[in-house]
Amino acid sequence: MGLSWIKMAFYSVRVLSFHSPYVRGLTNDSLSCCINALLQSFNVTTELIEILNKWHPSDQAELNNVPGQLKKALNDMKISSNPSPHMHFLNCLHHHSIRRFDVHDADEIFHTILNLTQKQMADKDMAQEIRKLFEIKVETQVMCKTCTYIQKVPNSLFSLPLAIREEENDLKSCIHSFSQKQTLKDDDECYCDRCSEKQPSTHQLRLVSLPGVLCVHLKRFRNDCRFTRKLENKVTFPDTLQKDIFDAGLLENAEYYSLYAVIVHIGTALFGHYTAYIRPDQDWYYADDSYVRKVSWSDVQGTYKGCKTAYLLLYRKMSRSASE
Repeated sequence: MGLSWIKMAFYSVRVLSFHSPYVRGLTNDSLSCCINALLQSFNVTTELIEILNKWHPSDQAELNNVPGQLKKALNDMKISSNPSPHMHFLNCLHHHSIRRFDVHDADEIFHTILNLTQKQMADKDMAQEIRKLFEIKVETQVMCKTCTYIQKVPNSLFSLPLAIREEENDLKSCIHSFSQKQTLKDDDECYCDRCSEKQPSTHQLRLVSLPGVLCVHLKRFRNDCRFTRKLENKVTFPDTLQKDIFDAGLLENAEYYSLYAVIVHIGTALFGHYTAYIRPDQDWYYADDSYVRKVSWSDVQGTYKGCKTAYLLLYRKMSRSASE
């Protein structure tokens, strides 16, 4: 989402106010706040950087190669004094229809970057490593209520889309609602291969496997009668996800997820701005384009509700034995 021109001009001239060896600001160029926030999250996704650093493509200098320019941008964010180390990456995305001065959705751009990376990375083993890092495997199950025949369709996602209710929510209830069984009847009945006709059915999405980096998408934008509005309802989320928040078998007893990045949307469905909270080490930092400052966990919790709300949550899988 894009801010009004006056507000965007304010953000574009901000300067870095806090120096950190882990975090640097990024200039806002032509409403690039959405991409800036995503780059901040990628920059602390060490698993992704390790894969990219193992990749040495012959066409890395190609201006329109998304994984090559992503690798360059993340590297330049660490070593370059240029206030716009991501400019080539922005130009590359513009070439692939992520246009300058357009309003963008962070979840859509997140998927676009990963999909283009899969498509344009000539080393398919490396591309598969990146896919495996983010890929959430799901299964759609449609059961005929007449004969109990179950049709199963596998699918995969790069983010877990969670609907929120127009009341107070917590992440655990949202995840459970994702897998809740729904009854389909009347016009929504599904064709049963065994009965050879449409029958009353149940529909369920089941989580099959979770990746090393889990991106959670809080679906705050809702279309009502062709009008898009933003839900500012409270959604609490923890800094760690334990085994009991998922279906049995998706996490081992010694595994859990630790929150390390939050992409935030500020504003309304019509006028908005993206920023990021990131945790490169034990401390949290807030990156608002070129403005960066150190913050606390309570500041991150301030994005539970209101105008400034969490939109994407990035968790990494951890091992208790490795962290002790």
